[in-house]
Amino acid sequence: MTPHFTHFAAIDWSGAAGERHRGIAVAMMAADDDAPHLVRPGHVWSRAEVLEWLVHEAPPRTIFGFDLGQSLPFADAGAFFPGWADSPPDARSLWAMVDAICADEPHLGVSSFVDHSEIARHFRRHAGREGDLFGGGRGRFRVTEAAQAAIGCSPTSNFNLVGAAQVGKGSLSGMRLLHRLPREIAVWPMDAITPGAKVVVEIYTTIAAITAGRRARNSKIRDGAALAEALGALGCRPGVMPDMISDHAADALITAAWLRGHAHRAQLWRPAMMNDKIAQTEGWTFGAL
Repeated sequence: MTPHFTHFAAIDWSGAAGERHRGIAVAMMAADDDAPHLVRPGHVWSRAEVLEWLVHEAPPRTIFGFDLGQSLPFADAGAFFPGWADSPPDARSLWAMVDAICADEPHLGVSSFVDHSEIARHFRRHAGREGDLFGGGRGRFRVTEAAQAAIGCSPTSNFNLVGAAQVGKGSLSGMRLLHRLPREIAVWPMDAITPGAKVVVEIYTTIAAITAGRRARNSKIRDGAALAEALGALGCRPGVMPDMISDHAADALITAAWLRGHAHRAQLWRPAMMNDKIAQTEGWTFGAL
């Protein structure tokens, strides 16, 4: 059964060090709204505040799209960390491990995890520190990232922590958030979805931007006119837009509007390339077929 939602939220996430991050933006749209809006516009969010808002303030029957990777590659090697006896068996166990190893780090930080003597062997870190099990090249990828590439996106490996396009740190900090969600909040595709429940999914904002008529390599928007055009392509009436807007806010707004228009599509909840094992270990990006 395809879930039915009344509200659609998108969170542009950040894995940067520290408590508050201008790179975090939260946008929301109700089913009958003309356009999405920023939640707490002008506010500089902390990751803990996003968790608090999601659990205690956001309405029920909301789908929350987080721009991060839910998990690490597993299917290519049969394990997250091949050859290590303590490698977790599934995504939820991975989230628990990340949160436990980083328990003493504030603000959902993840330095302790990537610096762990065994785990670090699988990551590419700053200062030329490439683990002997990173695998070279662009690193290892999840199956969903192949599906992302097939629709024109340019995914990066979650084992890569270097460069402007890296999403590894944000994904790992996001795993700490996912582990701390109450179990009545479903995380798709790992959990069964109860009618009326809040549901968290992984998103890739470039998918929404492509649907809105942007090219993948030119998906970032920083001016109001381009944002209004993109939202119009997604069936919104955005009204007056500011002359300048952060690309993080624009990504969140466009993706909230995209979720409103696409969360009802049964095909997106049953991707052809995703089986039960992939769902429980690697997860999936909502919108990647």
